Amino acid sequence: MKEVSCCHAPLPDEPLRLGRNLKISLAVFLCLIAVSFLPSFKTLNFSLLSYLKLLAAPLVVGFLLGGAIDYFVPQGFIYRYLGKSGKLSLFYALAGGFLMSSCSHGILAIAIQIYKKGAGIPAVITFLLASPWANFPVTILLISFFGWKGAIFIVTAGFIAVLTGFVFRALERMDYIEKSDVVNIREEYEWEKINKFSLRESVQGVLRGSLNLSNMVLWWLIIGLIIAVFIDVYVSGEFFMQYLGPDIDGLLLTLFGATVIEVCSEGSSIVAFEIYNKVQVFGNSFVFLMAGVVTDYTEIGLLWTNIGKRTALLLPVVTVPQVLFFGLLYNAFL
Repeated sequence: MKEVSCCHAPLPDEPLRLGRNLKISLAVFLCLIAVSFLPSFKTLNFSLLSYLKLLAAPLVVGFLLGGAIDYFVPQGFIYRYLGKSGKLSLFYALAGGFLMSSCSHGILAIAIQIYKKGAGIPAVITFLLASPWANFPVTILLISFFGWKGAIFIVTAGFIAVLTGFVFRALERMDYIEKSDVVNIREEYEWEKINKFSLRESVQGVLRGSLNLSNMVLWWLIIGLIIAVFIDVYVSGEFFMQYLGPDIDGLLLTLFGATVIEVCSEGSSIVAFEIYNKVQVFGNSFVFLMAGVVTDYTEIGLLWTNIGKRTALLLPVVTVPQVLFFGLLYNAFL
């Protein structure tokens, strides 16, 4: 039987099981916890347990909600509204990103799938930018970490996603990017999981969807958690204040770091929170989170090969100035 991978959803007759990457990351994490109970690693132990207490409830709620969306919301419902060339398609793409609970890596395959189904390029771009930050698990994580500022981040990320979609819509009309191969989508769908509700099947379906989501994102989250813990314990606050301060130089270094450290959105949220703890400025955390998506070389490469090089190259050109602008704005006023 095939291993459950990052973007492979378990088939209905497959047993619920952990993916290979999740097994490996969990094993490493459990070994780290065991080591932290040694007398010489008390600080490491305190940091690990503090993060676990902070994350446990939001993760359980987020993955269950994501599993419910995966089970109850038909794919045809998403595809049907993303292929239209009108302005509303961008807002449908934003809503689709909220419903498609997936990591920033897993969402790439979904984005290309909806493009091949007929979604326009501006809608695909909006979907790509919105989904890693507007989905249920990350929404809960960010609000848990940053409080009301987490909501500001989600709204701003959605704004950048839609604004970028409008820019790409204008670029498409002026022939600066490839033309969308938009077709009339006639996706038929039925809310059969709700219309033919079965408690037993629904529980199994939600759990299966939650596990699939966990296999996609939880191992990235564990990586981010380990990075954040080591930053918390072994990197001084003076280092962050000196090199990742609230000025433009600090934001550019944060942007560069996010580009190099390719961690999934869920994992990045933990690292960003640790940056916030060290520097106490929201803009740097915002830039770190958003830059990981808008400068993701995996994402750019996928756009290059599936849509076109102009679309791929213009994505960071259009989005990075917006991210830096809001980073400076939030450092000045929050």
